[in-house]
Parts: sequence; C-alpha cells; structure tokens
Amino acid sequence: MPRIDADLKLDFKDVLLRPKRSSLKSRAEVDLERTFTFRNSKQTYSGIPIIVANMDTVGTFEMAVVMSQHSMFTAIHKHYTLDDWKLFAANHPECLQHVAVSSGSGKNDLEKMSSILEAVPQVKFICLDVANGYSEHFVEFVKLVRAKFPEHTIMAGNVVTGEMVEELILSGADIIKVGVGPGSVCTTRTKTGVGYPQLSAVIECADSAHGLKGHIISDGGCTCPGDVAKAFGKGLQRGRELPEAGAWGRSGPILSFLSLDFSPSWPQSWYHLSSGWWQSRLGGARDRWRGSILRLGVGEVLAQESRLRRLRLHVEEVFFRSDARKLQEGRASFSPGAEEHISH
Repeated sequence: MPRIDADLKLDFKDVLLRPKRSSLKSRAEVDLERTFTFRNSKQTYSGIPIIVANMDTVGTFEMAVVMSQHSMFTAIHKHYTLDDWKLFAANHPECLQHVAVSSGSGKNDLEKMSSILEAVPQVKFICLDVANGYSEHFVEFVKLVRAKFPEHTIMAGNVVTGEMVEELILSGADIIKVGVGPGSVCTTRTKTGVGYPQLSAVIECADSAHGLKGHIISDGGCTCPGDVAKAFGKGLQRGRELPEAGAWGRSGPILSFLSLDFSPSWPQSWYHLSSGWWQSRLGGARDRWRGSILRLGVGEVLAQESRLRRLRLHVEEVFFRSDARKLQEGRASFSPGAEEHISH
C-alpha cells in the first residue's frame, strides 16, 4: 500500500545559513578549490566543484574552454560526433581533464561513448544520464560501464533517495546526480507527480553516499547565488546559472542557466548580486528589476525582422512582466557571459 511520508522536507528557499565568526577579511579570500579521490575509479581530481550540466545548450565545448580556465568542470552533452571530439581534443588539450563524456543507457550510446574514449584517452570522466535512475536496466548499465572502464570516474543519475544512491555506488558509480524535477523548466513533477524537495534530497543522499566514501551532485533547484552557497554548505554540486552548471563534494552542486544568447553585444537588463560592481557594470538596480516590465534595449535591432519582433514580444510576455518574475527553482533571468559570472 502507498503511504504518505509526513516528515518535514525542505527546498533551498526554506533555509538560511547562520553566520559565524571568521578570520577571513573579505569574501574574495574564500578558496573553493578542493581535491577529491573517487571510490571506484581510484582517480583524484583537483578543482572547484562546479559543473556545467550536460544540456545541449550549455554543456558545450565552448563552455568547457571558459570553465577549465577557472578549474571548473563541464559535462559535455552527448550530441557531439566523434569527429567533433577529435577536433576539440586537438585544439584544446588543456581542457580534457575538466570534461566528461555524456551517455544514455542504450547500446548505441555505449558504442559511441566507447569510440570517443578510445579516440580521446585523456578524458577520464563519464556522465551517465537517464530520465529514470531507478530502473534495474540503468543499474545493470552502470555495472557494464564500470567493467568496461575500470579507471574512469563515473557520474550517474538522477535519483533522490539514499537507497538508490547506495545501489548505484555499489554498482560502480563514483558520483551520484541528485535531483528529480527541481528545475523550473523540468516537467517531471507536473507531468508525473514524481519528485523530492531538493535540499532534503541532497542532505539525505549525501549521508548515504559518504557512508560508502562516494560523492553526490545536486542537480537543479538553485534560483540565486545564495542557493549555491547553501548547496555547498550541505555538500552538493550545482547546474545552469553560469549559463548550465553543477558541482560536487562529499556532496556538491550543478548549475543551470536560462540564457537566450541572441548576441553577446546586445544590452541586457540584469539584476544579480547586490555588489556595486554588478549594479554599475550592467546598469541595473533593484527598482529596475522590480519594474512592471523590462525591455531588452534592442528594439531597433529586433525591428529589422518580423520574426525577431515577435520573439521579443514573446520574451517580454513570458519573462519580464512583474507577475512572471517569481522564478521557480533553477530559473534565472537573462544572463551575461560565463566569464563574467565566474570572475565576479
């Protein structure tokens, strides 16, 4: 018989970090770089545990180049061809230690991933990504990949409960992606009724993973920089705010970004951190963010073609009316480039 779990479950919005005395003079002194040793691959990785998610719009080679310059990680989407990978490896060998090859759980997926890893042996990370991490087929697939690639670090998911975290780690995964439906554009919860409040999922799954010397990634659900800090505080990894991303630790976060990148030169209205740098650099202020409607400042450009004019009106209607600014988990407004996000 189904039963209702009456225990209190939390999202990031439900908690705050209590401040404590610190010896640091400035937040600029905070060092997020860590060294991780993985349970099954026995490999070691050093870097900042923020990962760009393997979405086709953000888990790109271009993003990997930027992220690797800051010792951050990118899970490359699975739609690149073998030739694409060979070209990327030839042009950017310095990035290869900071990327993962993504794959589904089908036979063709395994064959393609195997071809890429054979052609680019410097890549030591694999990201196994399926819609339902609870299927027996997926568990068997993780075992198969572990047997085939014993020295590669495997990320696998997504799940939200401790028993499945343990199952996947014992099957050969090193890092478990945690999150079902927390992202604003994910329809899993609305279409299937399946999900779990993200912060509670992270806390519980981290506990299960750490007991086996495994790691987790918190995938989705971050609506602001503060949520990322909470994710780090609870030991996760994050996804798309640097236009899409993630992170790991003994738990860590994945970052996701909503980024309609029409052109990097177009002026954009953006409200980010409360620092003076962002306020002056991007010309925004809190009152502009809270205005009834924000313009992109590109009317003259968009007016050149009716298709883009219709797109502008649609974007304004969906994203910029005040009653639509109450963003759900994981969704950000228009974003500057990844480099500006990382540096500031």
